[in-house]
Amino acid sequence: MYLSGRIVSLELSKTMELNSRAMELQSKGEKVIRLTAGEPDIRTPDSIIEAAYLAMKSGKTKYTDNRGILELRRKISQYVNNRYLANYNENNVIVTNGGKQAIFNALFSIINPGDEIIIFDPSWVSYDSQIRMLEGIPIHIKCYEENNFLPLREDIEKAITNKTKAIIINSPNNPTGIVYPKSLLEFIVSLSITHNLLIISDEVYDCLLYDHSYTSMTSFDAIKEQLIVVNSFSKAWSMTGWRVGYALAPEEIISQMAKIQSHSTSNVNTPSQYAALKALSVDNSFMVEEFKKRRDYLFEEFKKLNLKFVKPQGAFYYFINISEFGLNDIEFCEKLLEYGLAVVPGSAFYADGFIRLSFAASFNELVEATKILKTFFRDRRHVFNEN
Repeated sequence: MYLSGRIVSLELSKTMELNSRAMELQSKGEKVIRLTAGEPDIRTPDSIIEAAYLAMKSGKTKYTDNRGILELRRKISQYVNNRYLANYNENNVIVTNGGKQAIFNALFSIINPGDEIIIFDPSWVSYDSQIRMLEGIPIHIKCYEENNFLPLREDIEKAITNKTKAIIINSPNNPTGIVYPKSLLEFIVSLSITHNLLIISDEVYDCLLYDHSYTSMTSFDAIKEQLIVVNSFSKAWSMTGWRVGYALAPEEIISQMAKIQSHSTSNVNTPSQYAALKALSVDNSFMVEEFKKRRDYLFEEFKKLNLKFVKPQGAFYYFINISEFGLNDIEFCEKLLEYGLAVVPGSAFYADGFIRLSFAASFNELVEATKILKTFFRDRRHVFNEN
């Protein structure tokens, strides 16, 4: 057999797989509302598109520094410093093909075979797979709905061993929409300093906050030499297809990430970098207001349906407990797709008995989705009660 055993053992990303399946049904003429992928329906702002066009017209279509163009790296460091009172410069920044590559390159830079990386579940689908690809060991800590999907301090302490290399934090969280309180982050920082651990902080939703205060890990200067922060332009400026993300880290780690990038993708495509440079000066508050309106609409509708969920404080997902309906989460999603609505099973995020529903679709689609859910839940409750 010619294939790598490490890769054969992996599964496709469930969010991408289910989104593709729903798109396939749509291509056959079936009416399906896709609330699967974390992709804003809002168009990339025109000024950002124009910046990419002007870059191409002026001949900026060649290779760049593997780490990204200097202007963009400098602007990112200034943007983060101004926003969070941090202290970074352009040498602490690498521009990557989306946040996903930033996380992969970060893990690739730090993992030796057998190293343990702590993950808090529910967790983004690719953390586990990327760690295993690199022969690391993912250590999953279950976070409970009763605790707003926040990790318990004693569980974090128990999970740390002499093989632990890093802790991954994701706030605002995908799939729950929960924002980690400053007190919990302070505790994790203290533990990481005591045990000499790295922290990888995935902050790709930090621009999508509703009515909750937010603390970025960049604001903790004491952990700066043990911190890798990942972010992206995909969600904040609706630039998913442009594939521009970045990482902030100590220069030693950035140089290793740049080395990996030099042997894999080289630089992020050049016009996209100039688009991202423009994005940092574009006000995206209109997107936050739009998503807040959608979140609040669904909150009222879900309350009417007597669903069990935690109200999201950031990002654009609802994570709904479906354990009362007599189906596991995969069966639930299969049945719901028959009604014309695609969502993601919680097991994709290592949390059985839940579904993730994205409200990054149009408001009209969300209205239609709630109608489908009302019919579906009515039918399922009837079947479940009969049994």
